[in-house]
Amino acid sequence: MKSEQVVPAGFMQDAKGRLVPESMIKPIDLARDQLVKELVQKAKSLRETMKAFAALSFGDVKAFVDMSCEQYGVTIGGKKGNITLPSFDGKLQIKIQVAERITFDQKLQAAKVLVDKCINEWSEGSNDKIKVLVHGAFQTDKEGKINIGRVLELRRLNIDDEGWKTAMQAIGDAVQVSSTKEYIRFYERVGDTDKYQQISLDLASM
Repeated sequence: MKSEQVVPAGFMQDAKGRLVPESMIKPIDLARDQLVKELVQKAKSLRETMKAFAALSFGDVKAFVDMSCEQYGVTIGGKKGNITLPSFDGKLQIKIQVAERITFDQKLQAAKVLVDKCINEWSEGSNDKIKVLVHGAFQTDKEGKINIGRVLELRRLNIDDEGWKTAMQAIGDAVQVSSTKEYIRFYERVGDTDKYQQISLDLASM
């Protein structure tokens, strides 16, 4: 591992690793450097605060759920462990949601062969839109990855064909849940409506 270069007093290191005397650096460049470093340091500190807040929030919600289950002998939570906790007046909500990361195993290749077979058999008089959708579903991106959403969309097509049904079953069998991740989100009701707006903790959306 390459060790960091020690920058002597009175010098600054530029983007190419060269040592430049501070006296030769323009005041505007010095001011920009100071501004960027100060704000990035504050951003890092804020990130640590948010991580600590998330850990505290997860812990508090799960402790409440455990307490409720023990006290009333009930299970709180929905599908796949999702939890919604409303305030007493219904104006606020906290949700813990579980997101699954889906991948495909080798059975997807078999599914593609079956789908291609269907397309070839339907080549005369088949719907061109379905052809485009099918061929697009198995295209890969720049990283060579298949768009999972596009492939799963094929299963929503209502096509009464045994070969197609077999191909869709192969796609279903190819689905693998590689990992899960929990998210905690906070909501407040919009006025007197039944709609809730998420309290954004993302700087980009503020």
